Amino acid sequence: MAITKEDILKEASDKGVKFIRLQFTDIFGVLKNIAIPIQQLSKALDGELMFDGSSIEGFARIEESDMYLRPDLNTFVVFPWRPAEGGVARLMCDVANADGTPFAGCPRTTLKRVLAEAAELGFKLYIGPELEFFLFHVDSSGRPTTITHDKAGYFDLTPVDLGEDARRDMVVNLEQMGFEIEASHHETAPGQHEIDFKYTDALEMADKMVTFRFVVRTIAQRHGLYASFMPKPIFGVAGSGMHVNQSLFKDGKNAFYDPEDPLGLSSIAYHYIAGLLEHARGFTAITNPTVNSYKRLVPGYEAPCYIAWSGKNRSPLIRIPAKRGNSTRIELRSPDPSCNPYLALAVQLKAGLDGIKKKMTPPPPIDLNIFAMDERQRQELGIHSLPGDLREALIELSKDEVIKEALGEHIYERFLTAKMKEYDNYRITVHQWELDNYLAIY
Repeated sequence: MAITKEDILKEASDKGVKFIRLQFTDIFGVLKNIAIPIQQLSKALDGELMFDGSSIEGFARIEESDMYLRPDLNTFVVFPWRPAEGGVARLMCDVANADGTPFAGCPRTTLKRVLAEAAELGFKLYIGPELEFFLFHVDSSGRPTTITHDKAGYFDLTPVDLGEDARRDMVVNLEQMGFEIEASHHETAPGQHEIDFKYTDALEMADKMVTFRFVVRTIAQRHGLYASFMPKPIFGVAGSGMHVNQSLFKDGKNAFYDPEDPLGLSSIAYHYIAGLLEHARGFTAITNPTVNSYKRLVPGYEAPCYIAWSGKNRSPLIRIPAKRGNSTRIELRSPDPSCNPYLALAVQLKAGLDGIKKKMTPPPPIDLNIFAMDERQRQELGIHSLPGDLREALIELSKDEVIKEALGEHIYERFLTAKMKEYDNYRITVHQWELDNYLAIY
């Protein structure tokens, strides 16, 4: 049953809500808030609140800055860590132009547009993400360090895993906000954690992924820690990934499943896999959008940097988890949690749909450990690599018309310009490694 304006006003009153955060992201996935008092909630729910879009990175110019926030009523939730008196709630919003039309630079609207394209073919996308993050100490000024809070390893428990209390508190708060948590555990590296939540439709999941990062950071801070979703904050240990499990449903059934196929996969699944592989180099700038992302995508740390797929091992870009039936899914292993979830899901779906529309056929699966192969062996098997740095990824994006169409001209141009500038700033900066290795020698 759809949530109504009256439902929200009643819940806000019953729970003592005094402030509402109207939330949306810029094109880089950074969460933005416009806080309003409860007296303005009715006006906000009618989509009548405006803001200055020129103040948001990649949005609008000064002369066209007036924009509306259009809340999605289904996203109303009260923050559980706030006191009952003076409670705070939030609504996720779409951004509209001053004339009421959808804003082309709104990432949430971009995902909705690609989802509508899938719906025209009868498909609905479901997503189950696996977001990893680090918990670090802060210094005396409250700034994050890269000093981890523990020496634990994969699945370790207390007393070694000192972040267990923080992680448990995160799970409790997420569940109170409507998340169905499936697993919570320590990851491979010291200080690294993962919390998995049940799959749902793509738009709701993108909202949840944005919310997840916000909640994790908030609860970590309450435990005197800093949560970072930076892909590779520490040299020599595994980075943080965001594996994306995805499946298409049609007429209520999993369109990726075919019990007659040797692997249990349908022709739709094979076409979708082929589309992801075809456009992997083109969408990597979106799924791995920072300079630091490419320090994770290197051999030796379990991160998939080779464009291949398998139903058995975890070294290729795409893995097919063992479950079948309605649980049949494709796991794309390259994305990292620094991405904008709305754009990352949009480009993956667009790539898969292109494979379906063109009836692409994927290469044979690679069931051997690609990490153990040398370059000659990979070449013989036709295994190519993801881009090696952000600049290469941006060049590949500029050549991929399908992925550019998914983003739309507004987001593509502004994203490319900003990220090229980011890479150039990185390129000309003198880093500590250079000083350590060259200063005393030359």
